[in-house]
Amino acid sequence: MRLSVLDLVPVRTDQTTGDALAASVRLAQTADRLGFERYWVAEHHNMPAVAATSPPVLIAHLAAQTSSIRIGSGGVMLPNHAPLAVAEQFALLEAAHSGRIDLGIGRAPGSDPVTSYALRGAAGRDDRDVQNFPQYLDDVVALMGTAGARVVLPRDQQYVLKATPAAQTVPRLWLLGSSMYSAHLAAAKGLPYVFAHHFSGQGTAEALETYRTEFVPSDAAPEPVTFLTVNAAVAETHEEAQALMVPNLQSMARLRTGQPLRPLDLVEDALDADLSPQEQAIVDSGLARAVVGTPKDAARQVRELAAQFGVDEVMIHPVASARRGTDPTASPARETTLELLAKELV
Repeated sequence: MRLSVLDLVPVRTDQTTGDALAASVRLAQTADRLGFERYWVAEHHNMPAVAATSPPVLIAHLAAQTSSIRIGSGGVMLPNHAPLAVAEQFALLEAAHSGRIDLGIGRAPGSDPVTSYALRGAAGRDDRDVQNFPQYLDDVVALMGTAGARVVLPRDQQYVLKATPAAQTVPRLWLLGSSMYSAHLAAAKGLPYVFAHHFSGQGTAEALETYRTEFVPSDAAPEPVTFLTVNAAVAETHEEAQALMVPNLQSMARLRTGQPLRPLDLVEDALDADLSPQEQAIVDSGLARAVVGTPKDAARQVRELAAQFGVDEVMIHPVASARRGTDPTASPARETTLELLAKELV
């Protein structure tokens, strides 16, 4: 069993953005020390509870302070960016940390429509960036390759674009998704594929089966390569693990019911919160599909999840919050989640 980590760089009510980044550095170093496979950071925008807005910047920061774990994006939301900019950023990261960089790419905007418009400029006024996603994906692959991408100019002249003057190695490319669209596309392109089970938990089995059935071998992957993500909180008692997870689930409930967003609550505040029936249903659903409990119970849940979906790697999204009095520059409950799982599984 290979374990990896997904980090949205959560910001608690007792933290500044700088505190949250310091806590994520400590979490990445913990994962590195424990032998986790990879550590990915997400891209979300205009969300007070999430400090992960720029994956390449975060990856550079984390890779410089770890030694062997692979660092990557989970993922770069490609419609927000020019393919050449993404290719250059990750080619440069690969040059600086050869053999340790993953480029996970997604199609979702990672924010609300207004923020997406601001990110994309005029192109944000229509769906062209989303419609062109498969071509953008091909462009990134070509631009990072040693041959580069050829641009046809007037009078049949050709111009070669490369992300770096002399690429020696390239980041490992992954396609991310939470729908059948991404499963079909990853299979057709012959790319490794990751399903965001932590986000919705709907359609996981169907998407992974479609990906494996339709997979076309490629230079990137001669056979299907896939894993999935899952929310997790692990503690010495089930009650404590569940309490630590509640703030994250309530934050998700507020997002999905259109409530004002705010930093992640501390455990005591979350346990005192009054929820609507709709919000409570979202919290209960999140608990049901998460890995939560004591070390042995949580390890069993991870094994069962891996067996159910036929994967030999699971990416843990440690969502435990903190209690009052916790060092703002640390996330001890998230570190403990990794440590207790590693004792059972790594």
